[in-house]
Amino acid sequence: MKKSRVAVLGATGMVGQRLLSLLEDHPYFEVVKLAASSRSAGQKYEDLMTGRWKLSTPLPEYTKDFVLYDVFDIDNVVEDVDLVFCAINLDKESLIKLEEDYAKKEVVVVSNNSANRMKEDVPMIIPEINAEHLEVVSSQRKRLGTKKGFIVVKPNCSIQSYVPIFNAIKEFGVKEASICTYQAISGSGKTFAEWPEMVENIIPFIGGEEEKSEVEPLKIFGKVIDGKIVLNDTMKLSAQCIRVPVLDGHMAAVSFNLENNPGKEVLLEKISNFVSEIDELQLPLSPTPFIKYYEEDNRPQPVLDRDNEKGMQITMGRLREDNLFDYKFVALSHNTMRGAAGGALQTAELVKKLGYLD
Repeated sequence: MKKSRVAVLGATGMVGQRLLSLLEDHPYFEVVKLAASSRSAGQKYEDLMTGRWKLSTPLPEYTKDFVLYDVFDIDNVVEDVDLVFCAINLDKESLIKLEEDYAKKEVVVVSNNSANRMKEDVPMIIPEINAEHLEVVSSQRKRLGTKKGFIVVKPNCSIQSYVPIFNAIKEFGVKEASICTYQAISGSGKTFAEWPEMVENIIPFIGGEEEKSEVEPLKIFGKVIDGKIVLNDTMKLSAQCIRVPVLDGHMAAVSFNLENNPGKEVLLEKISNFVSEIDELQLPLSPTPFIKYYEEDNRPQPVLDRDNEKGMQITMGRLREDNLFDYKFVALSHNTMRGAAGGALQTAELVKKLGYLD
């Protein structure tokens, strides 16, 4: 397979750093450009990242001599580039315009941002769950006036621990759910050194997260009708999102009701044996299995389980009957891997393998 040439927009941030680490020696992609804000443009990546590299792994050797572009210097960034990963931090309207401007230059945009997530012709993908939503790309290309370029986004990191569980049991109809997520500080792009106020502290509010947690799953479980993704209208979700003093790993405590309750053992069998339709594609970042269920009452835990399968596996435990709902469980996902950089890269792998970069 010939490698596609990619650029990373927002290469200096935490998600950009993870993307660059994951893209080192990737079988599908070759990084040829890095871009960031105008303040960083013209500087060598190694010099710029001195004292700013946030990961426990070292700065990848291949990145050190890149000279950064300004993300708004679009013509020069897209030259000889097939795909861009967008992890730049801007206001919503600026991001919508920036990503559409890149797509109109006939490159594929894989975005970590929320700006375009709820557009009805922009697929919001968890590859194991709704790869078929890529069907709307043809409608989006008509709107943008492109032949090759389009935008695909990954969903919010806060939903990725429980949406896969709902997907594994969707034949029984998840009717309503109450969700509380306990979210790591890296979701804000910070470390404990940068955010000492979080040590031994909990903040019961994360701006915008609860709204995203309640509506984004409805798009993931939506249907493609006439070139548009129509939201699921049979599921009601209520979410609370809390910041906790954990570096990586978002946990969710979920209670839910089913349209048809088959019993706990059947649910466990469906969850434990779930196989995705994309497994046959053997994408480099796809975990095996997608979901791991722990019988132990004290699992999953962020420190023990967030890095399973390169941080791409969903871990779950404590499925049990509930006094108010049918059932409840706890689940965990790695927020900067599955929920951010890894999810974006796996989505790009899917796009590549299905021929959208040909």
